[in-house]
Amino acid sequence: MRIETKIFGEIEIADDKVITFENGIIGFPELKRFALLHDEDKGTDVGIRFLQSLDEPAFAMPVMDPLIVKPDYDPEVDDLLLSSAGHITPENILVLVTVTVPGDLKKMSVNLQGPFVINVEEHKACQVIVEKGDYPVKFPIYDILQAGKAGE
Repeated sequence: MRIETKIFGEIEIADDKVITFENGIIGFPELKRFALLHDEDKGTDVGIRFLQSLDEPAFAMPVMDPLIVKPDYDPEVDDLLLSSAGHITPENILVLVTVTVPGDLKKMSVNLQGPFVINVEEHKACQVIVEKGDYPVKFPIYDILQAGKAGE
């Protein structure tokens, strides 16, 4: 399918790249089909990717692997909350968190309380709210990312 996106322009999304959120995402329950996009020049190892809506092409959320900024991230989530993502295993799970990039980059943060859980084999996903543990909605990441760049 071809869609016109705000960030990447016109792109082709293969059917096997469509990720279905049966219940939509928090704040946007009507958006159910997404694709995970990244800058082709930087490859898949890049920190920030985009969860691009296929239902609303102007809607894309920056996301990243939470382990990049919080290596001990391991929230406890009830299996029932993950049921819409299919059969989750350690081999097929991809966890991503939203990135907030304000005008002042030093205030960049990730939402560790509302991760996306993606079953990469079944192309199903869900967004959950982590209620146990100390996972903030706005976890500052600017200094962590800068330290990572300095260490390269």
